[in-house]
Amino acid sequence: MSEKLAFLASETQDAQAALEKLVSIYGNCDPKDATSIVALGGDGFMLQTQHNFMNSGLAIYGMNKGTVGFLMNEFKPDNLKQRVSSALKSKIRPLAMRATDMEGNVHEAIAINEVSLLRQSYQAASLSITTDGKERLEALICDGVLVATPAGSTAYNLSAHGPILPLGAPLLALTPVSPFRPRRWRGALLPNTVEVIIKVNDPDKRPVNAVADHTEIKSVKEVCIKLDMENSGLILFDPDHSWDDRILAEQFQY
Repeated sequence: MSEKLAFLASETQDAQAALEKLVSIYGNCDPKDATSIVALGGDGFMLQTQHNFMNSGLAIYGMNKGTVGFLMNEFKPDNLKQRVSSALKSKIRPLAMRATDMEGNVHEAIAINEVSLLRQSYQAASLSITTDGKERLEALICDGVLVATPAGSTAYNLSAHGPILPLGAPLLALTPVSPFRPRRWRGALLPNTVEVIIKVNDPDKRPVNAVADHTEIKSVKEVCIKLDMENSGLILFDPDHSWDDRILAEQFQY
């Protein structure tokens, strides 16, 4: 079956120029009639596109017209339909966040990359962490903490010195941001079946925000995080530059 491609691009000049060039070669299918989506931009645009097409059954093939582009393939306009057709498909599942704010309001959001809790004042955050009903840390004093999916493990998680996870690994990364106490705690690898509950100790004195990708909730007192088994997206990588290849290359950089 011939690929019917729908092209989407970020607002940057480079991405818009690439969009114009590719549409002149291949045309541009409406997403509802497409067999695949081609996203032109950086990792942030891939994240946005994945959110927009969650559960659509459409796989997204990214081409890098951004900065890092860890989730993107190399930009090459030639033989694009064949490249998309030959690409390796991986399913990604987001995290489900349920955050309760200081007023008792409950907010729900999903995160393809990570859910993070971050201090919102000069005071360090004090957080208790529970997994599947068992308290693991009574008081983590830090700038914040995050739970990352394999797809998000190369983003904020990596900047916070968290581990890079293979895309198919049944794991989540629990990573502190600038931990002060316990000073030597560097995070944990968790089975992706666990439910993580993070409570804010003394939220009046030490206020904390919760962020699920692009959704931010101010002044939370408790956040529940678990893998969302009801939602999923599809991402495509060139066979000669797969996610696993990128993970290995990243880990051997010096």
